[in-house]
Amino acid sequence: MSKGFNFKTKPTTTVGKAPTKPTAPTPAATTAPAQAVFDRLPDSAYIRESDLVQSPKRPNSTAPLPFSAPTLWRMVRDSRFPKPHKLSTRVTAWRVSQIREWMAAQAAQTYTPATGTPKRSKSALATV
Repeated sequence: MSKGFNFKTKPTTTVGKAPTKPTAPTPAATTAPAQAVFDRLPDSAYIRESDLVQSPKRPNSTAPLPFSAPTLWRMVRDSRFPKPHKLSTRVTAWRVSQIREWMAAQAAQTYTPATGTPKRSKSALATV
């Protein structure tokens, strides 16, 4: 008698229990800690771009800023966002205090519609 695998026997299965699937974390479970981390950082801390803006590579994570990395760099270039600090040749980061000040300034701004002449409707243009 050989001591090999017996192809005639069937593998045993457990009766009554369905196989469990690994569960993915819910978006709420992954988003809340990211914002909480930013809120708990001291003002003297530095934060990198990957922690400031949302990345398409990490769609379930949240970031304190509601725009993309290219928009962030456009705003830096146009002086509408604080300039980062170069910590080393390949590491660029912002001070958390500067980001919080910028966010507070944005929240304090009120929207004022552009002043100018209102557009005329087609019916108003026909009577002129």
